[in-house]
Amino acid sequence: MTVSHVIDMLINRGVIDSGQADDLTRDCVTDGKDVLQTLLDYGIYSSEDEFWGHVAEELGAEHRDLAAFEPAPSVVNLVTPGMARLYGCFPITLDGQGLHVAFTDPLNPQLVEDLRFGLGKSIVPVVARRSQVQNLIEKHYGSSAPSIEEIFGQMGQGIGTAQSAEQEANSAPIVKFVDLVLTQAIKERASDIHFEPFEREFKIRYRVDGALYEMAPPPVHLANSVISRVKVMANMNIAERRIPQDGRIMTTVGGKAIDMRVNSLPTQHGESVVLRVLDRSSVNLDLESLGMQPFLFDYIVETIHKPNGIFIVTGPTGAGKTTTLYAALRRINTIDAKLLTAEDPVEYEIDGIMQVPINEAVGLTFAKALRAFLRQDPDRIMVGEMRDLETAQIAIQASLTGHLVLSTLHTNDSAGAVTRLVDMGVEPFLVSATLEGVLAQRLLRTICKGCRAPYEANNHILTQLGLSREDIAGKPFYTGSGCSTCGNSGYKGRKGIYELLDISDPLRDLITSRAPSLVLRQKAIELGMATLREDGLRSIYDGDTTVEEVLKYT
Repeated sequence: MTVSHVIDMLINRGVIDSGQADDLTRDCVTDGKDVLQTLLDYGIYSSEDEFWGHVAEELGAEHRDLAAFEPAPSVVNLVTPGMARLYGCFPITLDGQGLHVAFTDPLNPQLVEDLRFGLGKSIVPVVARRSQVQNLIEKHYGSSAPSIEEIFGQMGQGIGTAQSAEQEANSAPIVKFVDLVLTQAIKERASDIHFEPFEREFKIRYRVDGALYEMAPPPVHLANSVISRVKVMANMNIAERRIPQDGRIMTTVGGKAIDMRVNSLPTQHGESVVLRVLDRSSVNLDLESLGMQPFLFDYIVETIHKPNGIFIVTGPTGAGKTTTLYAALRRINTIDAKLLTAEDPVEYEIDGIMQVPINEAVGLTFAKALRAFLRQDPDRIMVGEMRDLETAQIAIQASLTGHLVLSTLHTNDSAGAVTRLVDMGVEPFLVSATLEGVLAQRLLRTICKGCRAPYEANNHILTQLGLSREDIAGKPFYTGSGCSTCGNSGYKGRKGIYELLDISDPLRDLITSRAPSLVLRQKAIELGMATLREDGLRSIYDGDTTVEEVLKYT
């Protein structure tokens, strides 16, 4: 059980004072002792049942004796063996209130929330002896894979003793726990997994469709061991904790090849580690699957088949820029074309394309790679990002000498990419001569099809969107009410919204005369450019996304 939750309950109920709380924290957190056994040893409780009775009162939950309990098979089947072991839970009954579930750690609200998210059902906690719940899990689900609770118990034994950091990281409980975390996050379609040590807690969160969710946290004293395990898997130096490091984990989960980019960052209370999950099987690298309007799709296909010029995709981190460029490269990856990419790092490997990972530690920068590319007889080049003047100048030189260059920039809108290049120091006439188009994009969460429902927009929403009643002309707005398919979030999956700046002659004249981005943007709108907000409104009217998502990203 999580020590902090137990101590909070005991203080709230007046069972212990702050001095006893400090002693409990020292024994359970620092020395890894079992919290319930410690309470019995201290004489704070005379029996285990007295403690669980207090827990039930604290939660307003039913306190049950499950020693002779026999569940209905239909109820047992509602929870998978993996979930039962992962959350240390066992389903008791199902009624109008929801699924009644006994937990080995009922005081941890995160377990209840995670199970509700995983099953899409209301969860009613039931309090029972931890040993009884564990016995039911083993009896009905088998004990081939341990629960988080079991692993925590195993982790507490011997961790932090005289073992080396490497021995701790490779101990069976730590290995099982990290594997469980990675499996659970990937099963939830997470794009990132965060391991975050704080002074009093160790958080593990994962990002699904752009939103962060928290997993059941392990005891804080195990933070170093868990993080060391991740670093061992990523071939990073576990003895070095003072500087950021990068690594990579390649593994198989559920028969799928999963590639993870790993970064560690030293913080005040240990290293924060973030894994970017690159699930090749879940990424559809086809232009047709990106949800673009027909005119936009046709424009990109036409542009990427041009013999020379520069095409830039822009947007913040996580906007799907790399996916768009990969989809474009896949389309022009033919036997009669030589394609080269410089990436930091190479996210997805594509047959037939020469992909170069940037390594600044040994001096292989984007500029150096790009200069070497020009001696490799390429037809088309992708530069992961134009970060500096040297890279931008070589990209322009490549374009002028008959190569098509694809790249990304971090700017808020399409017109901003032009001024960013000029601000870097590129001559405006060179930008005007080589730039073919700029595509700005964002990724919005899409409404779950299982619980999508129309509603009438109020005046406040219309004001935020800059619309009037006449503008929407009775068009319906949609939202997701939450269901089992989407884990009650109302959203499932993401889609792109786009803004295309087609560099036509009137815009080339403005670029050459160093016009600011606001003027460029206004001229492009006059010439028919649909803005990100307008494409977002189209997605709202089509019932694909919500007003909140569009307001958040445009």
